[in-house]
Amino acid sequence: MATAQAPRPLRVLVYSDDRTVRRAVALALGTRLDPELPELELVEVATGPVVVSTVDAGGLALLILDGEAAPTGGLGLARQLKDEIFRCPPILVLTGRPQDAWLATWSRADAVVGHPIDPDQLAQTVATLLRRRAPAVQQA
Repeated sequence: MATAQAPRPLRVLVYSDDRTVRRAVALALGTRLDPELPELELVEVATGPVVVSTVDAGGLALLILDGEAAPTGGLGLARQLKDEIFRCPPILVLTGRPQDAWLATWSRADAVVGHPIDPDQLAQTVATLLRRRAPAVQQA
């Protein structure tokens, strides 16, 4: 009798130069957001160049980019990735102020969550983005 193979984890890149932001995202998301989705595998990244090379390598279901990161901000990275990566994964940006929402539109981000991170809002937003993306990721 063959056993059903567990779906591969959904790889989510979390970018911030601040490890406390990366940790807050990891705590908010955990490893299992929704029983209908596979487990999450978080890929934590602290620099812009590593974000670009990791996304370019493929296999990511979602990107969470900190708009407040320095010296490379997540908003500029989001726009660059949307311009340069064919079939770029969905991008969620973390913004510092509600007034920065227009920048998220400019960056072509798929979703926005503000600082300080509200764990429930972040988890719901990520789950929504992953539900839209999950079938395509599982086929990859």
